Amino acid sequence: MSGEPPPSNLRGDASAAIDPDVTLPAPVAVRGAAGAALAWVQDGWNGLDPRRQMLVGFVFFCVGSAILIALNGLILAPDLVFIWILIGLLAVSIGDVRGWARGVVFDWMPFFGLLLAYGVLRGAIGAAPLFEPHVLPQIRVDELLFGGSIPSVELQERFYDPGQIHAWDIAAWGVYLTHFFAVVVVAAVLWRLARPQFLRFRAMVLTLTAAAFATYVLFPAAPPWMASESGVVGPVDRVVRDVWRSIGADRAAAIWDRGSAFANEVAALPSLHTAYPVLILCFFWSRGLWARAICLAYAVGMSATLVYTGEHYVSDVLLGWAYAIATYAAVSRFLAWRSRVREQGGETPAREPATPIRAA
Repeated sequence: MSGEPPPSNLRGDASAAIDPDVTLPAPVAVRGAAGAALAWVQDGWNGLDPRRQMLVGFVFFCVGSAILIALNGLILAPDLVFIWILIGLLAVSIGDVRGWARGVVFDWMPFFGLLLAYGVLRGAIGAAPLFEPHVLPQIRVDELLFGGSIPSVELQERFYDPGQIHAWDIAAWGVYLTHFFAVVVVAAVLWRLARPQFLRFRAMVLTLTAAAFATYVLFPAAPPWMASESGVVGPVDRVVRDVWRSIGADRAAAIWDRGSAFANEVAALPSLHTAYPVLILCFFWSRGLWARAICLAYAVGMSATLVYTGEHYVSDVLLGWAYAIATYAAVSRFLAWRSRVREQGGETPAREPATPIRAA
């Protein structure tokens, strides 16, 4: 009948989507546009292969990390570094979130838990050492090696200018800070690309850390800057602290003045700052000339940095090299022996609880 109103186009009539005479309410239009955009993004994401999904996730993680660091500064606290690593692993494992969750529970939580326990115990033993910190033995070794001189004192006398920060001071500061995340970054890369190698590396890191901690408990040792404050050796400044101050990060510099819950100022021998890069060097030694050269440069650079910045004696550094090499050899032999025993006994290796997405 001509007097009846036309049927409404808002009741699901498909022609409404193309009828130019129909104007949708603004909220409906916005929701429709958002839904279309989301569908477009989902279609594009699902069309990517796992390698490209990993690359996109990695790019987003790097951008987010850069923004976070720009707003809040470097991430140095061990617990925050661990969270940051887990978020990064989630970003590159977005195509297999369940695998990532299993990996967090079975692979990373034990690793992080033991390293955090080490940090807490290390700080506790530093606040109340069982024995009087040793000052002279490491000095005497350095004097024996260098004809009566102390390298930390000599290097700072030649190259360090109190009150003025040079380019090499900033470079030393940068190398020093890698200690706080280098090991877990290497572990994260191994977990993502080669989980068996991650498990091997994890065993070495935990063994090395335990050996160093046992030494800190039984043989607390004062670093060069502390001996200098006591007048036992010549002037030695804490270069890392002074660089923090020069860039206006007084809160970070205060850690070097007053310590933190994880700090142990007499945990100097062996130098774990040296031992970790040397362990990385040993682990990747067989991976080719370039890997060997890069890891060697890092280990040597960290060793020189620690002596120049007054954080360790050469004797501390050399013992760090020895601990790392011995740990790598001992754990490698143990794992090889265990593998042979399992093969001889006819054991089938247990199914891995978490398998990250394999790189294509």
